[in-house]
Amino acid sequence: MENYHQTCGRVSRYAFLGLVLRLDLILASNSPRRKYLLGLLGWDFRVVPADVDEATIPGETPPDYVLRLAESKARAVGEPSGSDMLIISADTTVVDGEDILGKPSDAEDADQMLRRLRGRTHQVYTGVAVHRPADILLTDLGATDVPMRDYTDEEMKAYIASGNPLDKAGAYAIQHAGFDPVDGLQGCYANVVGLPLCHLARTLSKIGLEPDVNVPEVCQNALGYQCPVYNLIL
Repeated sequence: MENYHQTCGRVSRYAFLGLVLRLDLILASNSPRRKYLLGLLGWDFRVVPADVDEATIPGETPPDYVLRLAESKARAVGEPSGSDMLIISADTTVVDGEDILGKPSDAEDADQMLRRLRGRTHQVYTGVAVHRPADILLTDLGATDVPMRDYTDEEMKAYIASGNPLDKAGAYAIQHAGFDPVDGLQGCYANVVGLPLCHLARTLSKIGLEPDVNVPEVCQNALGYQCPVYNLIL
């Protein structure tokens, strides 16, 4: 696959380990949801999607799976260049029991996934990686229990017909207003969307990089969700 670059602003200056360095901040994902969430932090960044093999390894747990892929994406973007870059990557998966539910292959596959998840609680895991190719690779893990409402067959079929589920792990988007599949969430909403901002902020703080915004506040305002767990994460 040809590597695609999309510029989102210009390179900015960031405080890094007590110094002010010019960092080329890169998001290793072309997901519009991750671009939106990272943009809430107020930083300029470039988008450089990572092309990695997302096949599971036999015996691999879901947390290990998303952490491995997040790390692989960060390394894949960082390897070709020796420039002073900081790469942020993430991988999200939906898990029902011990089964990882990836993106549906077609409408029929989406139908099966949504029927399986309907009226039950499953888990969503997101692995986050922060990588400075010269010397840093840090990872973090977000985990959220997701209770699905008992949506009707008609609602499900209309949602599938819209095409929205086909590029989503587990065949749904929590933020889709027309379908609104989740009811009673008590965990990290941004984690289910695809980039847990408090986990990212916690990881960045380990290298002395602090956003100029109140991360829980901007996240909750943007997503319209009163988060009950941000203080436990940060």
